[in-house]
Amino acid sequence: MTNQDIYYIDGEFVEASKAVIPVNDLALLRGYGVFDFLRTYGGKPFCVEEHLFRLKNSARLIGLPFPWTVDEVIEIVNQTLALNHHLESNIRIIVTGGPSDDFITPGSQPRLLVLVGELRHYPPEWYSRGVKVITVIGRRAIPGAKTINYLSALVSLEAAHGQGAVEAISIDRDGKVGEGQTSTVFAFIGDRMVTNEDGILPGVTRELILSLTEPEFAREIREITISELLQAEEIFMTASNKEVFPVVRVDDTVISDGKPGPRTRRVMELFRDYTARFALGGIN
Repeated sequence: MTNQDIYYIDGEFVEASKAVIPVNDLALLRGYGVFDFLRTYGGKPFCVEEHLFRLKNSARLIGLPFPWTVDEVIEIVNQTLALNHHLESNIRIIVTGGPSDDFITPGSQPRLLVLVGELRHYPPEWYSRGVKVITVIGRRAIPGAKTINYLSALVSLEAAHGQGAVEAISIDRDGKVGEGQTSTVFAFIGDRMVTNEDGILPGVTRELILSLTEPEFAREIREITISELLQAEEIFMTASNKEVFPVVRVDDTVISDGKPGPRTRRVMELFRDYTARFALGGIN
């Protein structure tokens, strides 16, 4: 039995080292394609339908055909998981632009890829002590679309890592907060939990957090300015892989007392409880 991960590549299950697509695919030539990312809990793909609805919408927003049904893709995801043997997995679902005769004009033959790998665990101190993030100027080119073009995100994250930070929050030139490169932003401002929604990717974890916290916290969904963010009592960010993680420093500004706040810890607890119940089969 192979020790390599098994991927689904355009109709075939292959070892990772043999996973290839033709060089005339627009994903390679022009960065034309979309993807979504999720993980498992208890070996089961978490919020898979929500991620696939977002994937389909991403494809629609960039004019990329999506000829598969959600159920068909879920079946392929489950088959790919079954061929791998990880306790918990990361799952990347990619739709490429497909072949192009002139190397720029989209055709009508997108490719579907499903990549499964062992779940990556982040440092425990991110969650116990909180993290530093930086701010960068910029916003998502096509709000709502999770495309494979991550050039600006890679540059921003490299800048963050160079400053000892784990994320980079985009802000526009008017000082309005957008999103992280791979995560969304929440802040406790006064007695309310605040998050924005304009010009960002609709985060699946973000939507779940909004649902889980509704009984406990008053909230506002509105623009956040960078000055508000720096003066917030608490900040946290959410992502499918990083879950809920507290932010205690933004650039050179320490947030509150520099420790994860009680309301953020409660959000983390609510999320952990929910995913634990999902893993045990208590939630479909």
